[in-house]
Amino acid sequence: MEKKEFEKDRIFRFEDEVEYAEGAIVSKNVLKRDTGNISLFAFDKGEGLSEHTAPFDALVQVVDGKAEIDIAGRKHLLGKGESIIMPANIPHALKAVERYKMVLTMIKEPK
Repeated sequence: MEKKEFEKDRIFRFEDEVEYAEGAIVSKNVLKRDTGNISLFAFDKGEGLSEHTAPFDALVQVVDGKAEIDIAGRKHLLGKGESIIMPANIPHALKAVERYKMVLTMIKEPK
């Protein structure tokens, strides 16, 4: 049975926890809760997520490579060690300028 999230009480490096796959996007749950999620992604060069919105803010942290993140038509080029917040209900898209890995943290607002 595949683990649903990362093992607790263990030191790790995000960039070592997910492998690139040719022509694909690979993802793993770090933590998954009703109040929000932390996910790790690896994007092959040229892969991306088309424009969409989310009902809550999302923090992107690039841990390897380079990504282009479009927020409401404004393009941002992020490299290793850089982060950006994608605001709730605003269209955004992500694309791998070169292979990249990112941590995505989504915090949900209570209803």
